[in-house]
Amino acid sequence: MYRTDYHTHTPLCLHAEGTPEAFVARALQQGLREYGISDHAPMPNEPFDNWRMKQADIPAYIEWIERAKAAADGTGLIIRAGLECDWVPGIEPWIAHLDSLYDWDYLIGSIHYLGNGWDFDAPERANQSSPDGLHADWDHYWRGYASMASSGLFQIMGHCDLIRKWGDRPEGDLSPYYEAPLQAIAAAGAVLEINTAGWHKPCREQYPAAPILRMAREAGIPLAINSDAHAPEELGRDFDRALLLAREAGYTELASFDKKRIILHSID
Repeated sequence: MYRTDYHTHTPLCLHAEGTPEAFVARALQQGLREYGISDHAPMPNEPFDNWRMKQADIPAYIEWIERAKAAADGTGLIIRAGLECDWVPGIEPWIAHLDSLYDWDYLIGSIHYLGNGWDFDAPERANQSSPDGLHADWDHYWRGYASMASSGLFQIMGHCDLIRKWGDRPEGDLSPYYEAPLQAIAAAGAVLEINTAGWHKPCREQYPAAPILRMAREAGIPLAINSDAHAPEELGRDFDRALLLAREAGYTELASFDKKRIILHSID
């Protein structure tokens, strides 16, 4: 089994902990073949929020990556470098700038802010909708997700239904929300992740929900399993549980990355 974990964070985002050496040790303990580092990227207008790197932190971030590579030297563990970038309207030139700063293996695209500026992921927003209401929030979110995928700027689409982190969702068949974003992901040739952090959030369910995973498989979208680790002990967490879901959805391969090139490995 070729195990990777590409969605992970560092203390530079101000809400994670651990050292490069501790993450590498945990990756080896978990039997990972590749450990990818993808902290929350800076935003252009600072201060933007209090849970991401600042622009001035990029050199320290690159040094963190290089320390991880040094710690993994001779172990067989491959270190991959990435960023988790937030998608908001008009952000494309900034993402292109971030992309130019290092020879990244991948960029993760994520949405934590709705089109109306509502930071739905923040703890103080627990069990709240924006002033626009739940249905409008879901519409904002999934339209934004489709636009993010269509941009072609990202290799991994992060925790694609994070909008239900607090457990709230509209009633009825939700598949119409998912169809356009999944079509855009497939057209872009991007990878969807099973993000195991959802099992440890109020929704108590992985991202994405099983119906989305099945639709993604039917659309031919490649898959990766990621932990969204914010501490070494979370690295590789719940991989086997996610693998079972991937198999149930019909997946037979998992994706890895090398300088933005997708490599597929048999699940078996």
